Amino acid sequence: MYALYTVLLAFCLLVSLPYWLAQWLRHGKYRASLRERLGRVPAKLSGEAGKPTIWVHAVSVGEVLAVSGLLSELRRVFPQHRILVSTTTATGQQLARGRFGENGVFYFPLDFGFAIQPYLRALRPELVVIAETEFWPNFLRLAHGSGARIAVVNARISDRSLSGYRRWRGIIRRVLQPVDLFLSQTEQDRERLVAIGVAEDRVRVSGNLKFDAAPPVVAPIVASLRGSIEQSQTKPVIVCGSSVEGEEELLLGAFARLLEVHPGAAMILAPRHPERFGAVTQLLEQGKIPFWRRSSWQGESISGGVFLLDSIGELASVYAIADIAFVGGSLVPRGGHNILEPAQYGVPILVGPYTENFRDIVKSFEIRGAVRIVPSGELAQAFLELASHEEQRKSLGRLAVETLQAHTGATQRTLESLRGLVIASPEDRPLNPALSGKEDGLATPPR
Repeated sequence: MYALYTVLLAFCLLVSLPYWLAQWLRHGKYRASLRERLGRVPAKLSGEAGKPTIWVHAVSVGEVLAVSGLLSELRRVFPQHRILVSTTTATGQQLARGRFGENGVFYFPLDFGFAIQPYLRALRPELVVIAETEFWPNFLRLAHGSGARIAVVNARISDRSLSGYRRWRGIIRRVLQPVDLFLSQTEQDRERLVAIGVAEDRVRVSGNLKFDAAPPVVAPIVASLRGSIEQSQTKPVIVCGSSVEGEEELLLGAFARLLEVHPGAAMILAPRHPERFGAVTQLLEQGKIPFWRRSSWQGESISGGVFLLDSIGELASVYAIADIAFVGGSLVPRGGHNILEPAQYGVPILVGPYTENFRDIVKSFEIRGAVRIVPSGELAQAFLELASHEEQRKSLGRLAVETLQAHTGATQRTLESLRGLVIASPEDRPLNPALSGKEDGLATPPR
């Protein structure tokens, strides 16, 4: 099975090579990370090589934010270990380096033996912690074969992927066999994991780590924007975060109607993907609303216009200056994004109807009346209603904070479960067969 999978993966990469080359040439994506993805272990990871290692993998920004509190706790509880973090995306990498330091962060290798084995030899992880649903067959098999214990934390099975996992249950069950422990977000996720072949005694419900995410480091732009807003008496400020293709037109149309009643309003617009900054700029240029790009803004008033946040890693703290927050990926069928970032600041939250990627979080907020779900045709009216009623805004924001606080505790439950997988002494570790060099025809370099 694994040989066939590897061949198919190589074929898919070959077929999609023109796309990756285009991304390389147009956006510069993957240039800095290619060597690491292909198995070149960065020299920065060689420091403290003798210490036992816990390897945490967080795909992108959302997963990095989710495991931030857990990382801090792992460092506190296991000071004799070095805690290393890998990511898949460039945005996740940038955020992880900012939060955890340059030396302990690297790119996750491609799911080929030749790319994975050098990391297992160099890092010799005692524990591998995977955030959410990164089920790479070769990596799981080889990490298990290396003697590492494996845990999937904040585990979830989305509505979209459930039917596919069930269809291939026999294969999925074998792929997930190397995992020692699954810590699911909800009871429903636990049931879904069992339904796709995971043994019941290897799944526990620990809650959603994202509720425990630490407040973001405040970006300098926040103070600059707050000063400009207060000086020009700009109100209300609507922060539209993580917008995706097909949403900006709807958001700008709703904002244009708001300006008719509240000419001093401002919108801070943050597209989800950096490669779309140019396209959104062109869209703004075609409209009649004044706009400013964060990358060229000189501190002037943004009253009556749109501030395009064409930067990475600043959105989470920019929600602090919002009177109203809209969280994107939800007006069109993209599954939605994380509403907890504005909730931390007690900001009233609006989302569209497509929120299945965060179904449980949104549901917990919806039950308490702490979020408003609005279809695109009602967005302008929702903006107008909240802009005109301060008490409604305060009530929604207060309920958001209360809901967030009511669901904390997943980090400690996760930590307690991981304790049982960490072997007290490196001398107690089982023989590491991956280091023999016999897997995939690789030879172990002399020590």
